[in-house]
Amino acid sequence: MDVKVLGAANEVGRSGFLVNCGGTNLLLDYGVLFGKRGTPPGYPVHVKPKDLDAIIITHAHLDHSGNVPSLFVSGSTDVYATPPTFDLSKLLIEDMLKIEKNAHPFDIPELNNMMRNAKEIGYRQKITKGNASFEFRESGHVIGGSTVLVESEKKRLFYTGDIKIHGSRMLREADLDVGDIDLLITESTYSQTEQIPRKESEKQLLEFANEVMDRKGTLFIPSFSVERSQEIACILRNANFKHRIIMDGMALKVNEIMFRHPNYLRDPKVFADAINSALSIREHGERKRAMEEPCVVISPAGMLVGGNAVYYLQQLAFDDKNGIALVSYQGEGTPGRKLLETGKVSSRGKDLNVLAEVKQFEFSGHSDRNELFELIKKIKGNPKVLTVHGDAESCDKFAQEIHEKFGLEAYAPAVNETISV
Repeated sequence: MDVKVLGAANEVGRSGFLVNCGGTNLLLDYGVLFGKRGTPPGYPVHVKPKDLDAIIITHAHLDHSGNVPSLFVSGSTDVYATPPTFDLSKLLIEDMLKIEKNAHPFDIPELNNMMRNAKEIGYRQKITKGNASFEFRESGHVIGGSTVLVESEKKRLFYTGDIKIHGSRMLREADLDVGDIDLLITESTYSQTEQIPRKESEKQLLEFANEVMDRKGTLFIPSFSVERSQEIACILRNANFKHRIIMDGMALKVNEIMFRHPNYLRDPKVFADAINSALSIREHGERKRAMEEPCVVISPAGMLVGGNAVYYLQQLAFDDKNGIALVSYQGEGTPGRKLLETGKVSSRGKDLNVLAEVKQFEFSGHSDRNELFELIKKIKGNPKVLTVHGDAESCDKFAQEIHEKFGLEAYAPAVNETISV
């Protein structure tokens, strides 16, 4: 079994791994890397669609799914993912193409072609291709998100994609009952970070929400539309939050997709209750009216890049009775990061001081350092370990630590490198 690293080596983005199982080629993920503003997107190493026996998408986030349509400019390979992953990938890729017109080497026809070749599979459903087989396991990261187990000629590979060992309010924990492994490809995003416990983050967020309500303000929670927006709504509902909760933007389309796939949720009733009790904003005229009394507004974009977040920011940022709760990762060079570091937002070409109280809360969809070590401890066998999907320092250090703690052969591979087991 040979694995060629196509992307996500010492970086977060453009995940892609080509697994050659004695002539059968499986492509695990094929994502996009979004450059800093003004720089073009990056892609994994090119592969020829005609050389592929199957394309496997672990989950819908664009750094894992976003470049798959490029393989359908002329090709037609079977693509495997869970039903929610296909629904969400289509939504997110369409949105990416709308925002970044002509920036990608494909468009809607290729996306449609990809969907025509979609093969929906569930967890633990074994698929055989040539002399290899693969199956998905739950990852706890986003709805329908999966890890992948590949088997061929008595060799077994386990690829984490993105993983959250203990799941969340929305999702069951990761399924790590995978038997003996010869090669582990693990994400390293937060391998050098210890996150505060989820319960603590929830408590802090609720306290902040109540403080803002007490001073008759509005709390704006810019949030990723997939999973994070819904999780925040569930947290507030679960705490019997007395004020109105407003949901806006692409999160509403994601809500509809999640309602279609209740068996992929930890507790569909909790989800339905939270979403049905929130007020959905469907047109611009409703926005201002909705904020006439103290309330919480949950709306993308999570890093304040575009979306309805811009409108809410302009409305709420310049009044000190309001609050802004950042619950998503704030990437370098984004308006969200700028707000955190400088307390300013750009408005009509000028940098203005924000008067609303701004706080950041940790709600990561990724496992932190302790959980990643827990993952390694639970893996049976004596696998080689590849640390990917993290910055260079995280991948390198994590590999060293795995070797020191567990005695396993571990390292951070480079793009274009091929590893054999």
